[in-house]
Amino acid sequence: MSTQIQYYNHDDPATAMSLSQRASTLLSKSSLKNKSQLLSIVSAIEEPSEWAELEQVFLACLRTGDDESAHLCLERLTARFGAENHRIMALRGLYQEAEAKTEEDLRRILQGYNQIVKEDPMNIPIHKRRTALIRSVGMPADALECLVQFLASFPSDTEAWCELSDLYQKQGLNQQAIFSMEEALLLAPNAWNLHARLGELNYLSSQSAQEGAAANEKYLTEAVRRFARSVELCQDYLRGYYGLKLATDKLSSMAPTKGAEAMAPETVQQLNATAVTKLKHIIKQDSSPVSGPRKAELIAAQALLDQSKS
Repeated sequence: MSTQIQYYNHDDPATAMSLSQRASTLLSKSSLKNKSQLLSIVSAIEEPSEWAELEQVFLACLRTGDDESAHLCLERLTARFGAENHRIMALRGLYQEAEAKTEEDLRRILQGYNQIVKEDPMNIPIHKRRTALIRSVGMPADALECLVQFLASFPSDTEAWCELSDLYQKQGLNQQAIFSMEEALLLAPNAWNLHARLGELNYLSSQSAQEGAAANEKYLTEAVRRFARSVELCQDYLRGYYGLKLATDKLSSMAPTKGAEAMAPETVQQLNATAVTKLKHIIKQDSSPVSGPRKAELIAAQALLDQSKS
């Protein structure tokens, strides 16, 4: 069964606003359920999905600047799961970061994180918040060090490998970024978005490789394979088909070699044609008005198709 590493895109203002507007409804629901703590413990009516949704609303409220609703969401979650719950501790830290006014405030929060992980090395959410805070204040080298140390203790954390890959790529260390993403895929082999991301990293490496044409072809061939795998796992994955079209365009423009990893020109052409067909279908299917990241992806896909015509 195919899977995707999922997350809410709170950077999309429309998504964040839509979620934050549900705060009052969810807060009233959770308030009613919390009137009797005993009932909350023994009742089978409670839906875990409602608490997960309340957490997402909390994050959206922070994104939209509705600190009051965010605080109420956090208090409801704390009342339900306890202040010592690791996830709740991380959410409270995130709230404090959002409320911070100065760099000194952020340094105090970071010191708090350091103290928590010193006392409780198994507090994974706080480990991650510490790394995120270090990265957000412009210390990528320190963030890399934190992640490497974290993964030495928790090597099966897929999210951390993805974060490490992204950090390496941002520093121009593509080989390390590829290795880290491969480690993530060992843990989540059917995550189609991770296959596509690994395809992107290989494509970027082909653009910056200085080892010569053979190395460029190797990276591009691997990129094609990864994009092909991503759309095999998710047959309507726009990003995967976009990457497949881009990589096969580039690969078909190169003089083929006889290396062991070389891909037959006919195969490259077939994959390119498949990508074109699917991109056209997805764009037509999504012709209704859309906004946010999806709209940008559709515009980019159409531009890529138009470029091929010219």
